[in-house]
Amino acid sequence: MGVPTKAGRKEWAGLAILALPTLLVSMDLTVLHLTVPGLTEDLNPSSTQLLWIVDIYGFMIAGCLVTAGSLGDRIGRRRLMLYGAALFGVASVLAALSTSAAMLIVTRGLLGVAGATLMPSTMALIRTMFHDDVQRSRAIGVWMTSFMAGAALGPLVGGALLNFFWWGSVFLMGVPVMLLLLLLGPKLLPEYRTDTTGPMDFVGVVLSLVSVLSVVYGVKQIAGDGLTLLPVVITVVGVLVGWAFVHRQRVSANPLLDLGLFGNIRFNVAVVALVVNTGVMMGLNFFAAQYLQLVHGSSPLEAGLWTLPMTIAGIPVALLIPSVARNIRPAYVMALGLVVAAIGFALITQVEVSRLALLVAGTVVMFAGLSAMGVFGTDMAVGAAPPERAGSASAVTSTANELGGALGLALLGSVGTAVYRAGMTDGDLTGVPAGAAHDAKESLGGAVRAADRLAGPAGTDLLSTARDAFLDSLHVVSLVCAVAVLLLAAVIAVLLRDTGRPSAKQDAPLPEAVPDGVEAG
Repeated sequence: MGVPTKAGRKEWAGLAILALPTLLVSMDLTVLHLTVPGLTEDLNPSSTQLLWIVDIYGFMIAGCLVTAGSLGDRIGRRRLMLYGAALFGVASVLAALSTSAAMLIVTRGLLGVAGATLMPSTMALIRTMFHDDVQRSRAIGVWMTSFMAGAALGPLVGGALLNFFWWGSVFLMGVPVMLLLLLLGPKLLPEYRTDTTGPMDFVGVVLSLVSVLSVVYGVKQIAGDGLTLLPVVITVVGVLVGWAFVHRQRVSANPLLDLGLFGNIRFNVAVVALVVNTGVMMGLNFFAAQYLQLVHGSSPLEAGLWTLPMTIAGIPVALLIPSVARNIRPAYVMALGLVVAAIGFALITQVEVSRLALLVAGTVVMFAGLSAMGVFGTDMAVGAAPPERAGSASAVTSTANELGGALGLALLGSVGTAVYRAGMTDGDLTGVPAGAAHDAKESLGGAVRAADRLAGPAGTDLLSTARDAFLDSLHVVSLVCAVAVLLLAAVIAVLLRDTGRPSAKQDAPLPEAVPDGVEAG
């Protein structure tokens, strides 16, 4: 059994290059939030068009991940990433120069397709470059840090640019970064592709795209509008198409996704853990954002600043825990991280109107614990796959995170909405006009708008009642999250208690396959 080769300076320099597109992809998920007023004034989109402008980027990333992972395994992971970087740069310029809402929707969709090629490629290249277990965990920690930093910096950088330039300037951030990737990528990054020569399963591509897009769109609509007929039907159709996709992969001679990956318990548990991990994080963040803006009264930019401590807390955890916990079984680190996250959720159950510091402290503890789980969960999933299937494995983990976020928003949003509406009883709304009472029962945002229309004590009383009901919903959602992560911690500790890191033999470097005579850099 050979000893895995240690990564050197070239690999760590390559990792820095890989962190750049990861940073940009996550920034583009959040950078648009502050540009809505400006682009609305210039492009005059309808309400439906505005929703698509905001959402289509994330939808296309989610829908194209599986296809991109398989394509990278076939044509070369570095090659696909460089193609994606070029497309991302071009689409960024087109988005910045959009002259209509339809043009911006299309260009944002192209950015999503490009982002989908970058995400699994970066993770798969990490699997190729770092064969040593501890080094790979550290590299994944850097990768996660860049993703978290991008999501946090998006609104802040966007706000700074909007102080000096027009709304399209937020898209141009990606251009110099992608140019740098195109310049240095071929020199610092290795190439790797499988020896698969069969034709691409284009029917599988369509089934995968339709399935993931339908499920993600459906559950997000359910999170926003409740269990209405259309999103439920779309979600069910997505699940059925997903079943057809899985069946096709079983019988296909050249499957888009190697279902053999799911024969490994380490891979399966890690993927499920990532779904839950992202779900509770996104669900709680949704309620925390409402608390900051509608209870505490922060502006969107101030709310973004209050979330920075959470992100900052996750960064050292993601970077340092692989070294600190190098002699501890990964399953135990994952379980411990989830227990720490549960403590953070427990703190949030005690948040009141004037206890902003407790919310910040709770989210910091929560995010630190979930970051530890995310690093080791991602490492376990990618490390469980053989190197030649790293692209597909990376695509599955990225898709798990996307689906986890959507499901977390839908399920926890539904729980919170039910608790909030139960707290807004007719007795509490006595004397409130029917229209205002209806709006107040729907959401805290509706209650704030209704209170603004009411003069004097009536508006103050309505707002107080709504905030109390919202705090009840925040407490219940936090409690549900705490129970969910504790149960997941127990499952991981039991099912994976005898599972160590991948063997040295499994991680030993393999000869690199190079497409079309391109020399591995």
